[in-house]
Amino acid sequence: MTVKEHKNLKNLKTENLRDHMTDAELVFTALAELSTQQIAETMRAKGLKENKVPTKKGGRVAKNARLELEQKTGKRVVSESSFKLGNKKIKKLNR
Repeated sequence: MTVKEHKNLKNLKTENLRDHMTDAELVFTALAELSTQQIAETMRAKGLKENKVPTKKGGRVAKNARLELEQKTGKRVVSESSFKLGNKKIKKLNR
């Protein structure tokens, strides 16, 4: 899901998406960022072009972990709830 899609899901306009993420969403976002950073450092990637590969790989690490958790719990990590609306569901996600 793109940032724009995630913001639309939570019905956010100008608010910061991170301020409205659940704990699980924040954890998997942090995993993607940490994985990307460590892969880029290992590959010694410099600049935008070289960092595209570590970015894809880091995102894949978090995606695979998220999918595995969702499979084992039967619950989705990406949530419609938003801090802005007191964690009420705002619209149904078509998957």
